[in-house]
Amino acid sequence: MNQVRSFSVGDNCSNSFELRQSVRDTIPVMLGVIPFGITCGIMGNTAGLTNFETILMSLLVFAGASQFVGISMIAAGITGWGIIVLTTLLVNLRHIIMGASLAPYMMKLPVSLQAILSFGLVDESYALTTNRINTSGYSASYQLGCSMTLYISWAISTTVGVVAGSYIDDPLQWGLDFAMPATFLVLLIPRLVDKQSLVVCGIAAVTAVLGSMYLPGKWYIIIACLLASAIGGMMEREGANNHAE
Repeated sequence: MNQVRSFSVGDNCSNSFELRQSVRDTIPVMLGVIPFGITCGIMGNTAGLTNFETILMSLLVFAGASQFVGISMIAAGITGWGIIVLTTLLVNLRHIIMGASLAPYMMKLPVSLQAILSFGLVDESYALTTNRINTSGYSASYQLGCSMTLYISWAISTTVGVVAGSYIDDPLQWGLDFAMPATFLVLLIPRLVDKQSLVVCGIAAVTAVLGSMYLPGKWYIIIACLLASAIGGMMEREGANNHAE
């Protein structure tokens, strides 16, 4: 059973260690986040948003995919906020799955801390937190440190993009769009250590690729997550039953 280490004010030494460790683990991931933050700032300018509006979006939304979609829709002349909100909600439905997987740990925390950690739950902080759970157990301090580090780097990089927008036309032309997928591959590959993980990863990959080709929007993300999770759960249950026998 994984160890669960919650955030405790009285355990300052442990909390400080977890926060420092989370910052160290998040730094490599930031290399994939920063180019997208800069691009987000540049796109905000080109879409007609003011510098303040673009930076405020990163501070309040803190969701790269949603921000890119929202800014693109604004640039295309779509001004109906209901449509923009609905579209970005569909893009980020995967957060329901991520939140559900962390719920057994986070539900034991104070409600105020749950709210903070939920706001900071993005793909990168989720990946780092789940890796931490598999190696050393859950730590709210570790998750908080990851989220804070990513939030600050996203806000700063967006600001840099806003300021430097007139000098950098398209950072993605340098191939920086592969930086973020590469960071996830680095986190994923070490966990492919047995048949179950390989099968689940393969199913998710094939489903995502086929879904992106034939399904509208971002539904392929949700379908790939649900299908791979269901098959992984069945394989885990079957393995537990065989072990019990």
